[in-house]
Amino acid sequence: MKKILAFAAIVEMATGLALMVDPAIVVRLLAGTTLSGGGMPLARFPGVALFALGWACWPRRAWVEVNTQAFQAMGIYNVLIATYLAYLALADHLAGVLLWPAIVLHAVVAAWMVRAWRQERGSHRLPTTARPNP
Repeated sequence: MKKILAFAAIVEMATGLALMVDPAIVVRLLAGTTLSGGGMPLARFPGVALFALGWACWPRRAWVEVNTQAFQAMGIYNVLIATYLAYLALADHLAGVLLWPAIVLHAVVAAWMVRAWRQERGSHRLPTTARPNP
């Protein structure tokens, strides 16, 4: 689980840095469009947020449990961002070079995290024979 969280944190911090440094290239690669007017400075806000998310979710303990807020936050983020990016591709017909790879990446990370959560949840159940009688 630590590897999953570290991978997701690195991806988000890298994307955040890219948005802070040159939001126009990230928008072009993801959406296939350009930024104009106030779009450039405003596009740096999500960059700061993504970097902060990655930093906050970086696994700092020897063992990361799926019940930690960092793991849950990164999992929820990946589910929502994969869904939203797919919406942009299908409903708004955006088509940057990296849009579908980003959708797949976030969907895979989300699925990986959900699988880890399910496995962890299942390992904490009592065996059928060891359950107390009512």
